[in-house]
Amino acid sequence: MTNLPSFDLNLLRVLDALLREHSTVRAGERIGLSQPAVSAALARLRTALGDELFFRRGQGLEPTHFALSLEVPLRETMGRIEALIQGPPAFNPAASKEAFRISGSDFFAELLMPRLADRLQALAPSMRIHLVDLVPDSYIETLERYDVDLALIPLTDLPDWVKSQPVFRSGFSVIARLRHPRLTRAGLTPGGVVPIDLFCDLGHVLFSPEGNSKAMGDAALAKVGRERRVIMTMPSFSGVYRAVAGSDLIALLPSALARRIAPEAGLDIYRAPMPVPTAQIAMVWHKRYSSSPAHLWLRQQISDLLVPLDEEPAG
Repeated sequence: MTNLPSFDLNLLRVLDALLREHSTVRAGERIGLSQPAVSAALARLRTALGDELFFRRGQGLEPTHFALSLEVPLRETMGRIEALIQGPPAFNPAASKEAFRISGSDFFAELLMPRLADRLQALAPSMRIHLVDLVPDSYIETLERYDVDLALIPLTDLPDWVKSQPVFRSGFSVIARLRHPRLTRAGLTPGGVVPIDLFCDLGHVLFSPEGNSKAMGDAALAKVGRERRVIMTMPSFSGVYRAVAGSDLIALLPSALARRIAPEAGLDIYRAPMPVPTAQIAMVWHKRYSSSPAHLWLRQQISDLLVPLDEEPAG
């Protein structure tokens, strides 16, 4: 019995060529070996498989019964190996039934998913997308455990097995309920700059899935020696703007989201009194998916939809 670990699998190419050509010369030409190399390989095959495999008949070689029994399964196996090493097949989105899990805040439920749904219906109607809650402290683990295929997060330091692609920069705006009494008394109209004393005196709602009471806005205030009053934190942006719309609290919200939801949520939009750095948002994924045709295609669609949200850094 042949010992597979010690068997030279390259000999199978020779056997396949001999079964096709019935000649050591033509078999060598088929696979790029000399006639003596093919003859030497045939001798090794006979020893390894315990069968003569071919015998001379006229100017050609005639396969034995055992060799003939190997022809079809060997050809099928060689075909599968050839397909395997040629790499993944071309991706056809129209026929794809892939399912993807994307981790991100509800910002993307508002500004990505509706347009992505429209695009998928047109280009990949059987593909399924699941937007799942972003857990910032453990999104790396979800990528590693196959729980999530792609995360949409502010760009940060990443381990070397994670790949990233920046997609857009997000600025921040102040939101308040329509005709907010204190802002109105201060003579402010939507689009104006909230005076810093008033900004710091008003109560704030903060987006924080972890329940932290400080974020980028607080760091920006600290640079000018001020601080604000965070009264409430919310794990979702929708919670933030609904709390603002129903009270006299205010909040800093990504500007693109603020513009999108302000009319229907009953909000006015103002400018912050201090420079708030833009946040660079990126797609991140495990390296294992970098060359996956379906994953590549989906990343391109998401990038196409998110790049137009890009905002210039505050000067």
